[in-house]
Amino acid sequence: MEQLNTLLDQLQTYALRDDLVPCGKEINDLKISFEDTLLEMERVNQIQMLEARDAGETIDSTDFSEIKNAFLDLYKRLHEQRKQQILLKDALEKENLKLKRSLIEDLKKIIESEENIGTAFNAYKSIHETWKKVGDIPRDQRDAVQKEYSRLIEIFFYTMRIYREIKTHDYKRNSQNKQVVLHKLQQLRNEEEDIKTVEQQLRTLQDEWEEIGPVQNEEWDALKTKYWEVVRQIYDKINAHYEAQRQVYEKNIEAKKALVLQMQELCVHAGEANSFKTWDALTEKVKSVQEEYKKIGPGARKENDLVWKQFRTAIDAFFELKKNKAKEQQAALSERIEAKKKLILEAEQLKDSIGKEATQRIIQLQKDWKNIGNSGKAENQLWAKFRGACDAFFAAKDAENAAADKALEENYELKLAVIEKIKAFEPVDKTEGLAQLRGFSGEFTAIGHVPASKKDQVYKSYKTALDKAYEALKLNQKEREQWDFKAKLDEMLTSPDRVKQVQRERTELRKNIERLEQEINRMETNLAFFARSKGADSLRSEVAVKVQGIQEQISVLKQRLKLLPNE
Repeated sequence: MEQLNTLLDQLQTYALRDDLVPCGKEINDLKISFEDTLLEMERVNQIQMLEARDAGETIDSTDFSEIKNAFLDLYKRLHEQRKQQILLKDALEKENLKLKRSLIEDLKKIIESEENIGTAFNAYKSIHETWKKVGDIPRDQRDAVQKEYSRLIEIFFYTMRIYREIKTHDYKRNSQNKQVVLHKLQQLRNEEEDIKTVEQQLRTLQDEWEEIGPVQNEEWDALKTKYWEVVRQIYDKINAHYEAQRQVYEKNIEAKKALVLQMQELCVHAGEANSFKTWDALTEKVKSVQEEYKKIGPGARKENDLVWKQFRTAIDAFFELKKNKAKEQQAALSERIEAKKKLILEAEQLKDSIGKEATQRIIQLQKDWKNIGNSGKAENQLWAKFRGACDAFFAAKDAENAAADKALEENYELKLAVIEKIKAFEPVDKTEGLAQLRGFSGEFTAIGHVPASKKDQVYKSYKTALDKAYEALKLNQKEREQWDFKAKLDEMLTSPDRVKQVQRERTELRKNIERLEQEINRMETNLAFFARSKGADSLRSEVAVKVQGIQEQISVLKQRLKLLPNE
């Protein structure tokens, strides 16, 4: 803000000047410097705000409107004042031109028609005094008008044959005055003045030279030669300065155009950027390019303005892309945050749940969390909540598993106790013994699961003890199969998945019945082929026995099918 105030103070100094016409460039340069400085300060403030927002902080935007309006209002006032002065100056110069042309016409009339030399000389002096008092005329008319006037003055003096002493005195004085002007021109040629000052002083000295009257003819050629020689040297100096300045301007413009291309390339890269890290790197490059641009000197005004507009357009495009990308990324982060909040909520709801489905869902939530992606600065906080819920779930699951393991061990001990009962079994009669064994089987089945590593071993011990008990009862094969099925049925009916096991058993029984019935049909069909052959009767008897055995099996299977509950 201090730089802007300094530029405003500098502009205010011009408000104290009466003549603003020569100050146009300086005032415009101050305006350009003010706009460049204001743009840079706005850019810095914008970057600070963006960086603060990325850091989760908030800073206020600096308000430049007051000093900007003060500067622009003063600039407009000075610009309008200078414009009016230029219009007034142009009008005065045009009036001065009319007056000088009128004086030239008067001088012509004196030369052509005045016969009284004294009157003519007095008229000339009046015209000349008036001529000197007349101010500037339009620049494009100055040389022609002055040359015409000088030519007429020369004609006048050459035609005047009177007052030779006065004439000689005037020639001598004019010669001295021209020598003084010539000396000033030589000093101006050798001095290292500001080129604008040189131009202004040269114009003044040339006007002064032209306004001095004639000199002796024998002196005129030498004076005129020296005069034009030093004037040309000064003009050469001025032209050399502008040529050097033009080359510097061209070089500056080329350097600025290169930076414009660089900024346009950065805009292309910005359009492809997808990460905060890439944007930070690009922003640093943009700042570097802006600093380079500021260090480059000015160029020709028209080209300089055009290149500046292109550069500023690229800068604005970059930061517009950055702002839009930031919005997109913020929106994406917001979506991820909301998605992860939903996962956290579901994980917290599941943390007290038990069972395989809950475990699978927790694992799926963890996969979903990973697939969502990073949620920016909120990631650590969200992850802590999510992980806390997951850890709580698995801690509860571990406690549950420990309890379940203990229960399995207890079941194992209970089943060993049942096995010992079976081993100690001593039957009184077959019916009571079967009832006791069936009770042992029901008790063994009702106990529940044991550790997986001991499952086969305990069942083998149980089966071995049960087989020995059945042997002690001296059951035939049919009775044994019947009691085995009843024991199996009891085990199925006490199982947690009894419906599935009953359905599976029903399906298996029906398949066996169908298979046996097909076997009977096959035998009867084959028997038909041997009906007329020798030994058919013995074969028929053999097949009939087999069919009878299969039918008995079918009958047993159907009885078992009836024992299954309808579920």
